[in-house]
Amino acid sequence: MAQVLVVEDDPTIRTALTRALTDRGHAVTSAPSAMAGLQFAVDQRPDLVVLDLGLPDVDGLEVLRMLRGVSEVPVVVATARDDEKSIIAALDAGADDYVVKPFGGAQLDARIRAVLRRGPEESASRTVVVGGLCLDARARDATLDEVPLDLTPREFDLLHYLASRAGEVISKRELLTEVWRLPYGGADKTVDVHLSWLRRKLGETAIEPRYLHTVRGVGVKLLAPGR
Repeated sequence: MAQVLVVEDDPTIRTALTRALTDRGHAVTSAPSAMAGLQFAVDQRPDLVVLDLGLPDVDGLEVLRMLRGVSEVPVVVATARDDEKSIIAALDAGADDYVVKPFGGAQLDARIRAVLRRGPEESASRTVVVGGLCLDARARDATLDEVPLDLTPREFDLLHYLASRAGEVISKRELLTEVWRLPYGGADKTVDVHLSWLRRKLGETAIEPRYLHTVRGVGVKLLAPGR
């Protein structure tokens, strides 16, 4: 059983989701607006949040960014927006999974259980040091040569995943699956964009890499300078 917060403005859908998840053994709290949901999430610290994007007071993506500023609670976005751009935007903002309306209670329950099963993996909960790069996953702090790096949550997750697999060539498909939790391909561009942002913050370029090395046609690997 999980403590689930449902943030949904439509009373009919909110009631249906609450009933469906309660019937499957979850303890459910609901909120009809973005700000009420954000307050509940901070005060009650649920195990997982089910978040609608089309909220009346604040757009769900903005709520997700605000929530990620104060909590790492898993979030499953539940919305009618089904285009790839919206899905990538939600995942980049910090969503752990994405389900498109209309959907059944069994499908949502399966998504919730899958997200909760991921848990805090050992590799995602330890400090990783590669050369002058240090990433503390518990504090979510990153430094380069002892200088703090200003990373977004997604940039940190991407850099930590690559650093924890230092020396290995990681495909974009694997990064989409493990970092973005995308269940399909076709969104390689978002990996390229985030890698370019990381390179800029690491003081390097694709032509003159220090840490992030592209292996053409295969993927990317992180190496300490000089190796």
